[in-house]
Amino acid sequence: MIFHPKEAIIPVRMIVPSVALRRTIDRNLETFFREHRMIAFNRAISQLCRFYNIRRPKIEWYEYIDWGKTAGKTYEDGQIHLVHPENWKRGRIYNSERMWIQMIYHEMGHFVFWTDAERKADVFTRRMVRGLRQRGERAARPASRRKSGSGRHAARSAAGKRIAASPRRKKARVQTGRRAGKRARA
Repeated sequence: MIFHPKEAIIPVRMIVPSVALRRTIDRNLETFFREHRMIAFNRAISQLCRFYNIRRPKIEWYEYIDWGKTAGKTYEDGQIHLVHPENWKRGRIYNSERMWIQMIYHEMGHFVFWTDAERKADVFTRRMVRGLRQRGERAARPASRRKSGSGRHAARSAAGKRIAASPRRKKARVQTGRRAGKRARA
């Protein structure tokens, strides 16, 4: 299968809950992550399923999935395997509450939009999180949208000022046909 760059930017029409409902769902997931009260998690999942008018998925909790490589997994029969927050907090590189909640949204995105699941689950995650922060709170930028030169590749001099990274070499273009001859003569 050949990947075409325009396929990645095809907009997907997707209905997500209102900001007020998303905030309540998010609050319930935060409560479950911090206090491990199962009722808060059940409320969040039930509210999401009620909005989409779908049955509640069968969820099983694990210490780790695929030797710690996977955070959650959704199966074709509607079963979802998730890493419990107690186990998420220890032994992981990305062990934040926000990452766990976004993983829940991602797996629910798989459950809701099973066709073309991976792309739609990522879009669903982004749209569920959009607009949740209050205006006064600092919004975290996703890693893919950071400004260049602000990450680990940005070199600094002894004085602490940025040094421009070495420019990448461009590949030489090989031209054939009539236009190649015209440019060579000019």
